[in-house]
Amino acid sequence: MDSDTLTGLLKNVAEKFPDRRALSVSGKFDLTHARLNDLIERAASRLVSAAGIKPGDVVALTFPNTVEFVIMFLAVIRARATAAPLNAAYTAEEFEFYLSDSDSKLLLTSKEGNAPAQEAASKLSISHATATLLDADSDLSLSVADSDSVADSASELVNSPDDPALFLHTSGTTSRPKGVPLTQLNLVSSVKNIKSVYKLTESDSTVIVLPLFHVHGLLAGLLSSLGAGAAVTLPAAGRFSATTFWADMKKYNATWYTAVPTIHQIILDRHASQPEPEYPKLRFIRSCSASLAPVILSRLEEAFGAPVLEAYAMTEATHLMSSNPLPEEGPHKPGSVGKPVGQEMAILNEQGEIQEPNSKGEVCIRGPNVTKGYKNNPEANKAGFEFGWFHTGDIGYFDSDGYLHLVGRIKELINRGGEKISPIEVDSVLLTHPDVSQGVAFGVPDEKYGEEINCAVIPREGTTVTEEDIKTFCKKNLAAFKVPKRVFITDNLPKTASGKIQRRIVAQHFLEKP
Repeated sequence: MDSDTLTGLLKNVAEKFPDRRALSVSGKFDLTHARLNDLIERAASRLVSAAGIKPGDVVALTFPNTVEFVIMFLAVIRARATAAPLNAAYTAEEFEFYLSDSDSKLLLTSKEGNAPAQEAASKLSISHATATLLDADSDLSLSVADSDSVADSASELVNSPDDPALFLHTSGTTSRPKGVPLTQLNLVSSVKNIKSVYKLTESDSTVIVLPLFHVHGLLAGLLSSLGAGAAVTLPAAGRFSATTFWADMKKYNATWYTAVPTIHQIILDRHASQPEPEYPKLRFIRSCSASLAPVILSRLEEAFGAPVLEAYAMTEATHLMSSNPLPEEGPHKPGSVGKPVGQEMAILNEQGEIQEPNSKGEVCIRGPNVTKGYKNNPEANKAGFEFGWFHTGDIGYFDSDGYLHLVGRIKELINRGGEKISPIEVDSVLLTHPDVSQGVAFGVPDEKYGEEINCAVIPREGTTVTEEDIKTFCKKNLAAFKVPKRVFITDNLPKTASGKIQRRIVAQHFLEKP
């Protein structure tokens, strides 16, 4: 095993920093890098010897953000199998689709289990096992029949850069979710990119706020920290909680955190209503997975006294594609997602020609972090890998300093009578309104223009806004054709499991209302 694999990198870290803290469950126990590596090796051997897992098998995992998930995820890929993390909130029908689409051979859950997942697994004749770790000194217990096989049977397995290690689905902003296989090389390349751009070292520490069944929390929060010899804390509740977040950050000496804009909003709202007596000194705050309005970026920086670095990522790139740099490496620009990290990136027109700075086109990438293709989907692969590049489906441009600016998804641009409107631009204006907490613009069918622009806003706590207030504000800050024709005032916006607001879902939600 070498550092062309994630498994090799983590083994090297355990040898280099054996006694440093790797993983904590808040208020419960800590694991060092050496102890975590030992637990992973033993769990991998149990998967091979007792559960009969073979190289190339897919193992589905559905857990909260727990220590058992971390150990079993890394044990699965150590056993040369493929880990397929799934959202615990799925329905039985959704589990059936994902388990079937990934060809899973085994379902792993916490000892509490997951009824819909187990129902789906049973229907598909997929076996189920539970994993439990009582404390730092216990062995992880895996509920599979004991076997006489060698206890260290995983030690004979050699991980290869080409091993498919992770199987995820795209969030399907415009279509049915597509299966994305990612190799050990994809994973280690992305971890190295994230480590390098944020200068993560063994002195860093973070608290996980995002679900680990998504690439953002998994790669940027967990795996990059472990790959740097740094420390990770999992909230006691197994998920993000605004009430415990800063207590955990302070207790475990956190130096940074990464989150989606909706979580940054929650943290800011809590700061406004119940500020902490003092905040920890952070090296940086990272935002990714959706556009961060410049006004929110400046509020975060003002509140917490740390640079806020916006990044750009997607599942097919094993997360990170570009990021704003740390202050010592250059300016971070509000409204930009920074510079490419560890991969080639170009703006292409529809003919596949590379565009000059300040010219819009499709953002395309290639590099060792990029998937080799979607599973069993030749049509998507043909469209997605044209002209020798992976096509992201995002429209953007490089400015003269080489910073990437995103305009929107190709399929989300609103075409109002031939005028193409970026919903991100409208979002940014909505969020500068002093009484708006969250806002999202979206396109709706229109007889006259083909498409018209609408928006939904959540008022800030303790304030009231009307549709007319928002329209008047937009008229002052946007060209007339970009002003939303209809404004929905609401107290809730539908979000995906990873906290993303998908315009297609928001549009459906409000258009179905009378």
